Amino acid sequence: MNKRTPLHLVRAEPGPAHTATFDGVEIAVLPGQTVAAALWSAGVTAWRVTRGTGAPRGVFCGIGVCFDCLVTVNGRPNQRACLVRAEPGDDIRTQHGTGHDETSEPEGEGR
Repeated sequence: MNKRTPLHLVRAEPGPAHTATFDGVEIAVLPGQTVAAALWSAGVTAWRVTRGTGAPRGVFCGIGVCFDCLVTVNGRPNQRACLVRAEPGDDIRTQHGTGHDETSEPEGEGR
């Protein structure tokens, strides 16, 4: 019996991989992959920690409904990894809490 993979069944021929970084480490990304798929392929299953308890989070629903997969991409926090396409050279970072530096005060306040 021959083994048939999803790529074989749909006759997919993805182009050559490119690279992005996750927390400073290079990862391979196939053309068309979402950030979540690229991270999973690299063996990463959690890329956000919750604000209150610091619990790890990754993909839950995988269709952009639940917001568990929030990640910071190219300095933009709160990007849903299951929806955002990974592009060559993307700087993907673990998101902590809301993705904003919660220890600094907004400009003009605290005086």
